[in-house]
Amino acid sequence: MSFIALLIVFVAGCNSTQLSSSTAVDSSVAVTPQQSITRVVALSSLTADIIYQLDSTKLVGISGSRLFKNDSRFQDISRVSEGRIPPNLEKIVALKPDLVVGAAGFAEQTTQKLKELGIPVFLTTVDSWESLNETTKSLAQLIGADPQPLLNRYQTFLANKPNQSPSTLVLVSRQPILTPNKSSWAGDLLNQFQVNNLAAQMQGKSSFGGYITLSPEKILEANPDVLLVVDTEPGVADFFKSQSFWKQLNAAKNNRVYTFDYYGLVNPGSIDAIEKTCDQLRQALAETV
Repeated sequence: MSFIALLIVFVAGCNSTQLSSSTAVDSSVAVTPQQSITRVVALSSLTADIIYQLDSTKLVGISGSRLFKNDSRFQDISRVSEGRIPPNLEKIVALKPDLVVGAAGFAEQTTQKLKELGIPVFLTTVDSWESLNETTKSLAQLIGADPQPLLNRYQTFLANKPNQSPSTLVLVSRQPILTPNKSSWAGDLLNQFQVNNLAAQMQGKSSFGGYITLSPEKILEANPDVLLVVDTEPGVADFFKSQSFWKQLNAAKNNRVYTFDYYGLVNPGSIDAIEKTCDQLRQALAETV
């Protein structure tokens, strides 16, 4: 249930508006150079990381995230929320921000109140590699920074992609069993690596945009050569291994089952999380039977 809650938050943020790849934002401020912006509060871990790496001197507040719990870069930056608790409006206002950056569809009551108080709010949607690039460019424009070094770093994540394209399924939860199609961050990331995602073109009745539900019968019918299991809750990998269909899968027979973190694959989370996931994908896809 903890994963479902996380997925609801993330998918809401990615699908609250229909956005083209060139307009990866839903905002109350125009995307123009703003040299006067010196105090930014970021309400998502990804935007906090992007702002910090664009210009660390301008980040004065962030949301709590396990990604930054032991990260020395963020130790002296004020936390305006912890876990899934909504951001504290009073803490944000007390920081006197010139700009608040967050994820579309998340903490909507807080961002609406901030707008009513006259505080500029910029909401982002990152559900594809291209929208990651566009969001980085937009944030750089807003704070008067150069996005190119960061954009160049992103490109290194996709370097040396394996030539192989084994049939692959991603299992991101157990009740229900969900897998990403092409219309999600995970699905687009797999596409960047030219992975043969067996669910890419599938459509279903799942209430989570970009994800479809699978039955054990459907998994067995697809019979992927590679399985990526997302470690969203304790014991999820052991749960799948205990199922009667598991040993019949090619991926299980050939020991090509890989465990991935939620951050990086399902939710981009942070730049380091994305890089780690790309490295792991590269290694997993390069292995041979």
